[in-house]
Amino acid sequence: MESPLVVGVDGSDPSFQAADWAADEALRHGLPLRLVYASLWQRYEGSDLATGLGRPDEQVLAENLVGTAAERVRRRTPDLKVVTDVLPEDTVEALLREGRHAFALVTGSRGRGDIAGLLLGSVSLAVAARAHCPVIVVRGDKAGLAGTHERITLGVGDGDIDSAAVRFAFREAELRGCVLDVVRAWRRPAHVTTDHPLLVGDPARFYEDEASTRLDEALEAAMGDHPGVRVQRATVEGPARKVLLARSAAADLLVVGARRRHSQLGMQLGRVAHTVLHHASCPVAVVPRHS
Repeated sequence: MESPLVVGVDGSDPSFQAADWAADEALRHGLPLRLVYASLWQRYEGSDLATGLGRPDEQVLAENLVGTAAERVRRRTPDLKVVTDVLPEDTVEALLREGRHAFALVTGSRGRGDIAGLLLGSVSLAVAARAHCPVIVVRGDKAGLAGTHERITLGVGDGDIDSAAVRFAFREAELRGCVLDVVRAWRRPAHVTTDHPLLVGDPARFYEDEASTRLDEALEAAMGDHPGVRVQRATVEGPARKVLLARSAAADLLVVGARRRHSQLGMQLGRVAHTVLHHASCPVAVVPRHS
């Protein structure tokens, strides 16, 4: 049985946008699309769906919302297999469980319950931080959402030698027939001594060359397995999160590896992933690194 592409929907505009994006992605991969609505039946004020007692019926509301999303997807991609489910569970926990058997989880940038003005909703952030499969948060400007750049950007970090994130990005670029923009950021330490013979003359060149070597190591295996992918590699001086945000403006998808933190306190994402999820100009795929 094929692992589906799972989308969390809740009737918000961002979730419908995520379903649209996921429909195209599922069709591209030849996967079924699973639309999931999960909630503890919190009542939505102002709903015009009501029971005979004049009160919102949460079950009817949920089925209506997921049905609307499914109909929208079927109009967009009529050849796609679409299944739906309504789960009376905590949204985050339900999606995390769904993700154990999914190709990837897709969410919108914000949901119905999030405060207006938030850069990223609490559900999307929690799922991206904890899921065992890739999580794609659909966000960004019109060009990035429409996929008109024909470019995927992959940020390569220290743990990305032939990593799941690298493999994910190469498969996406191959299926889309687009350029894969691979970037590794590098920085010079604030206080550099030139006592080491390799640092004599031009310390910056040493750190740039080191970044280039790490980039080659990260890509070697995937490039051999995907020789048709057009790769543009770059090493850029600066903080990784700022470098990737700038390059996301010309990308249809930004792929980063998830650096998990084992502490139960606070978020379980590294600073780079956390930043791009909030601010990138295109959809962001967070791919966990498995030990």
